[in-house]
Amino acid sequence: MHATRSRTRWLLPALVAVAWLALGGFSGPFAGKLGEVSVNDNTAFLPASAEATEVAERVREFGAGQGLPAVVVAERPSGLTQADRDWLGGREWPGEASPVIPSERDDQAAQVVVVVDPEDPAGAVEELRSRLTSPPDGLTVLVAGPAAQVADLKEAFGGIDGLLLLVAGAVVAVILVLVYRSPLLPFVVLLSGVFALGLASLAVYLLADGGVVDLNGQSQGILFILVFGAATDYALLLVSRFREELRDTEDRYRAVRVAWRATIEPIAASAGTVVLGVLCLLFSDLNSNKGLGPVAAIGIAAAFLASVTFLPAVLALLGRAAFWPLRPAFGSPHPEASGLWARVAGLVAARPRATWVVTTLVLLVGVAFVPQLKASGTAQSDVFLTEVDSAAGQEVLSRHFPGGSGSPAIVLADADRAQAVGEAAGGVEGVSAVRPAGEAGGLVRIDAVLTDPADSDAALATVERLREAVRAVPDADAKVGGPTATQLDTRDTSERDRLVIIPIVLLVIFLVLALLLRSLLAPLLLIATVVLSFGATTGVAALVFNGLFDFPGADPVVPLFGFVFLVALGIDYNIFLMTRVREEAAELGTRQGVLRGLTVTGGVITSAGVVLAATFSALAVLPILFLAQLAFIVAFGVLLDTFVVRSLLVPALGMDLGRRIWWPSALARGKD
Repeated sequence: MHATRSRTRWLLPALVAVAWLALGGFSGPFAGKLGEVSVNDNTAFLPASAEATEVAERVREFGAGQGLPAVVVAERPSGLTQADRDWLGGREWPGEASPVIPSERDDQAAQVVVVVDPEDPAGAVEELRSRLTSPPDGLTVLVAGPAAQVADLKEAFGGIDGLLLLVAGAVVAVILVLVYRSPLLPFVVLLSGVFALGLASLAVYLLADGGVVDLNGQSQGILFILVFGAATDYALLLVSRFREELRDTEDRYRAVRVAWRATIEPIAASAGTVVLGVLCLLFSDLNSNKGLGPVAAIGIAAAFLASVTFLPAVLALLGRAAFWPLRPAFGSPHPEASGLWARVAGLVAARPRATWVVTTLVLLVGVAFVPQLKASGTAQSDVFLTEVDSAAGQEVLSRHFPGGSGSPAIVLADADRAQAVGEAAGGVEGVSAVRPAGEAGGLVRIDAVLTDPADSDAALATVERLREAVRAVPDADAKVGGPTATQLDTRDTSERDRLVIIPIVLLVIFLVLALLLRSLLAPLLLIATVVLSFGATTGVAALVFNGLFDFPGADPVVPLFGFVFLVALGIDYNIFLMTRVREEAAELGTRQGVLRGLTVTGGVITSAGVVLAATFSALAVLPILFLAQLAFIVAFGVLLDTFVVRSLLVPALGMDLGRRIWWPSALARGKD
């Protein structure tokens, strides 16, 4: 009976591996289909309570001409010719269009406002640009406005399912080869990540297609990176313990079982922490943030599932061959006992209090620069890191027309109060013109053309003044929408979200850590160290963004996303460390357990941190300001957590406090 069972132990791992191969073959193509259900229109992400959203919904009652504006602008610095005007006026437009509007400032430019289908602005703009490819010599023709910005965003995100995956996969492969010095194991780990991404993509596609979640290009990019990074982190932890067990047991199946049982708790706790952390985004009032929460949670869940089923199955089948040519032999010494991390542990043990005090002071230096982070929002034209037509066209419009031409603020009010509302709007500083644009359902629409570019800080301030002015008209029930109002509401909602979500994330992570470590003091200390690390990262990011890259600012959601991901992901490494410390402390005592835990987990956690930082850095290949900033914050923060917080600060605190760190659990009454 025993011999038969020994000969068939490969059967279950083989079935699991085959099942994943079949699932991967079915779900894999959905990663390339996510763009079909991705929406990048800012208005669609606002909460139903936002004033701009309410205006956008009510303005549909006005019928034709209520789509998304694209502004065709033609410029000749020496002055427009009659041939230029005839060429521009003779175009056929893919939507309702205004007459050719010459510049009143000079005779060097003209514009045409084309209202395109809001359901497919990118397609309409692509068609529009195709009709403008052969202008007269010397005439510059560009397409700007909200519709063009949406089209350029869609094009920028077009590299998500190709370039981004290629860069992320290549980076992870190189790091894994350096870590394992094996050609086979990196392939297995990457395959686990690919299967996880396929499963996550299938689930997200079905939910987004059914209208259950909102998916945009930013969420899509973060999903790809998060799945690859998390799957690799979990794989590193399992593989490291498997290699450790292979030195202590001859049976590969038993080694897999022991490694799986030893790592399932920290991996599950890590995944659960990140899942609960990102799900806190559901408390956001911004639909784009709400959408990212479940999308990221699905990605982490898929990474966890692949890492604890497919990966151990393949390791059981391969055994020591997975590490070829450096196979861990049965009975061979553990290299961790005398390596780099043993020396780091010795350094921490020699002066624990001095170590954590100095480390804390260094991190506080970074925190001091946090106020320099400019996260009040940026102009929509500054979203792109490369030159795009919509931004270049906006610059041309600003030179020759009122900045808000083609993208007016939309005022809706009671039709009986039209004159009073129009007069109030016209008297607002920053409004260059006011014109009625129709009546419907007892409401009047009034378009207010802004003096400044519609996506500028000055235009946002004008809309704030405009709202105050029209709301003051008695019995008008006036509301202000339009592209600038949408941007303003998005900014205000993002700032509100930071104040609400950050405390919820901290509370959730504290509860998870308290249950995992059976302690109240240790979770408080771990969270404090990660928050300190986030503060230092934010301060360094402010210096880099302002001084090195000269970025125009940051979206208010950047620090929120940075906090959620850094705290949730950064706490992972503390979980990996402290669960091992707790395991060792039960036998060796807390101080020896800290040293042993740091020694045996140092290499794997460092590798995991480098992999996660590298994968998030891949987001910078997409020419979007938000993603470049998020990539830096998460990558730098993860490295800071890996090399400073988890390597020095947390172990030093553990050594200094001793058994008290486990208060009030039984370990607090054990030996130091």
